[in-house]
Amino acid sequence: MRVLYFYQYFTTPKGCWSTRAYEFARRWVEAGDTVTVVTSVYDKSDLKPRGLVSRFEVDGITVIVLNVRLSNKHGKLVRLFTFAAYSVLASWYALVLPADVVLASSGPITVGLPALIARYLRRRPLVFEVRDLWPEGAIQLGLLRNGAAIGLARWLERRCYHAARRVVALSTGMQEWIQARHAGIHVDVVPNAADNEQANEAIPIDLPCWAQGKSLAVYAGTLGLIDDCGQILECARVLKQTGVGDIEIAIIGDGRERSMLQARAIEWDLSNVHFVGLIPKQDVMRWLKAATCALFVTKDVPFLATASPNKVFDALAAGVPLVQTTQGWIRELLEREECGITVPPGDAVAMADAVVRVARDGALRARLSCNARRVAQTQFDRSRLAQTMRSILCDAAGVA
Repeated sequence: MRVLYFYQYFTTPKGCWSTRAYEFARRWVEAGDTVTVVTSVYDKSDLKPRGLVSRFEVDGITVIVLNVRLSNKHGKLVRLFTFAAYSVLASWYALVLPADVVLASSGPITVGLPALIARYLRRRPLVFEVRDLWPEGAIQLGLLRNGAAIGLARWLERRCYHAARRVVALSTGMQEWIQARHAGIHVDVVPNAADNEQANEAIPIDLPCWAQGKSLAVYAGTLGLIDDCGQILECARVLKQTGVGDIEIAIIGDGRERSMLQARAIEWDLSNVHFVGLIPKQDVMRWLKAATCALFVTKDVPFLATASPNKVFDALAAGVPLVQTTQGWIRELLEREECGITVPPGDAVAMADAVVRVARDGALRARLSCNARRVAQTQFDRSRLAQTMRSILCDAAGVA
């Protein structure tokens, strides 16, 4: 089966971003498929193109990199321009590359342009993947306000859903949202996955001097608009004010909010917070395996309750309890499987209490950790989910 994959954020474990596309695609190649990914240049990727277009062979995957630079640090207008530029350039490959099935992964919703060109002009069967609710997220965050632009984005979203033979969402929350607003659309769920093989092989880091002999809470992800990392600093402030001196917080990652967060940490004299910066994804697991708990925070915006963030699945794979703030399907999962603690968004005191409980209650921590590993292996294993996605592609392509 020949798979043509439009995805704007491709990276490998040597980069500092989600490897879902890479991990799925390399498994499809091992199963005998031909996979071509058309991507752009994310500042957290390890791919370094030269010229307008570069071609790489990555573990059997053909990766065409359009030299359109993306960064979470860019402003709204620059990001909209880069989304549009990618969609226009990628449309050429929708016309000329052979494929038995096309997989387009959104957001942004502009990836729908090459997807629709492949579907209607080349008659390629389309599978449309929803990683985030676009344009709904941009609208709720106030990034998309113009009525005409919103109307166009919603039209493109509808066209993608109706043009696709199969629609795939990354969470049950996304599935429910799409089906409630688009009558007659069947949506499969293939969530992000736990890298159990990587977790089994990873050796915990040698803790830096500031963490030796102490408990370690780790946040690993983007420091951007939707990530409420300010709540982590508020949590650290509560810990310091209440005399908790045996817990350190490591913030791994980068983003537009980083400089502001670092300035606030200095202003509040938060010696218990440490900004590690960007590190390869393969090293994130080593930090998590040395941690007492992992942190996941977002702004209190409705669409984020449907999110399927990699950091959650990395924590499960590492067997580290999760302390998080979303109030949707992740909260339900943690409560049902007893593998983490959910606290109210914006409640730094509740977060600090949860971090302390996990650090100091060995029995609780052991139970949450054991359950996290079980859930990672039984519900979110990467190889099993890659096969599920491949079955969807085969069905769309009419391949046995």
